[in-house]
Amino acid sequence: MALSPSLAVPLATYELPVVGVELDQSIVTILGAFAIAVLIALSGFFSSSEIAMFNLPKHRLEGMIEDDVSGAGLVKALKDDPHRLLVTILVGNNIVNIAMSSIATAILSLYFGGLVGVLLATFGITALVLLFGESVPKSYAVENTESWAVRISKPLKLTEYLLFPLIVLFDYLTRQINRLIGSTGAIESPYVTRDEIQEMIESGEREGVLEEEEHEMLTRIFRFNNTIVKEVMTPRLDMTAVPKDAPIDEAIETCIQSGHARIPVYEGSLDNVQGVVHIRDLVRDLNYGEAADDELELADLIQPTLHVPESKNVDELLTEMRENRMHMAIVIDEFGTTEGLVTMEDMIEEIIGEILEGGEEQPIEEIADDTVLVRGEVNIEDVNESLDIELPEGQEFETIAGFIFNRAGRLVEEGEEITYDGVRITVETVENTRILKARLTKLEQPDDDEPEPDDAAPLEADNDHE
Repeated sequence: MALSPSLAVPLATYELPVVGVELDQSIVTILGAFAIAVLIALSGFFSSSEIAMFNLPKHRLEGMIEDDVSGAGLVKALKDDPHRLLVTILVGNNIVNIAMSSIATAILSLYFGGLVGVLLATFGITALVLLFGESVPKSYAVENTESWAVRISKPLKLTEYLLFPLIVLFDYLTRQINRLIGSTGAIESPYVTRDEIQEMIESGEREGVLEEEEHEMLTRIFRFNNTIVKEVMTPRLDMTAVPKDAPIDEAIETCIQSGHARIPVYEGSLDNVQGVVHIRDLVRDLNYGEAADDELELADLIQPTLHVPESKNVDELLTEMRENRMHMAIVIDEFGTTEGLVTMEDMIEEIIGEILEGGEEQPIEEIADDTVLVRGEVNIEDVNESLDIELPEGQEFETIAGFIFNRAGRLVEEGEEITYDGVRITVETVENTRILKARLTKLEQPDDDEPEPDDAAPLEADNDHE
């Protein structure tokens, strides 16, 4: 295909049409290559500026200002008008990218002609911009957000001054178009997101602003709304309750022996819980009530309670119990069978940690750096945190006892062991069919050339168990 006369350019010299100066083609090429290199650097500058300025959270910027970080004030001044800042970056970035493409097209056309030069310039500049003007600079800005935002703040402000007419024009036009299409044009959210708050918590602990206990409590708060009632309830086997036809003295004695101030009252079986009674009401009405001892019945002192599904969120239940001024709820499954009970204390413990009474043992007892002794009803998530391991949770179980039964597929005996993903689990105490305690030991990871232990190995008795 023949080139048009307008695209045919002599290969030896290039004449500047304005001043009539002839330049050697090699000089034009060198100057053009130098200009492209500078423009690629500017493209990377603008691309990384956008990431650094808009990825810098407000709380981190305020912390930098409080610490008197040099340049942080200018960063804040730029971010105070995010719309103007974005227009500045986009105008600058588009100018350098278009200029780069034009220069590359002109140089390549000297050697290959118009159409081929345009194609080569298009694909070549696209590759260079993607690699050195977008990918690499943005990756760097993500990893060095704070420091890079400070370093580029002055050049960005200078760019705003140099391109002021264009920035004002496009800023105005953009706002008008947003108004026509009904967009607010908001660029930054005035709200702090959940992820940003969690990041602040992690940063606070790393910097020593938050104590370990404070960090754990705040972390539990964020985990709270993802917790369901089944994970915190007292299971049916551990419930203490009295029948509806029991005498008052028996109910008082049950409260005292169990150490609970409130106990459920059922009729027929635990699947038909009528409500709860408080030991305060039992003692007061028995000793100071107007009715005679033989006339007072337990049914007269029953207070209503909630019946909630085991899949209900704990935060929703806590709100519901506060509104109804109740301290206990009965947990039922999909068939209406009583699965257990949950108290206000159970839910509060999810935030502040275990509340132990009297001689009550720790749910997770640290034996050594790599060994813990846990109660069977302890949640797998808590065990994972204590040993920094990753035992899986299933739909059928949430506790360490449930995990052992799931792996064994049968009832287990004391002294039996299972090894899973570098963790040895030893059954310590079994009562009837329940696993009361288990010992978990984090094993040393084998070398790459050593065979991995079989995670699916069945439980087997350990006669040498201590």
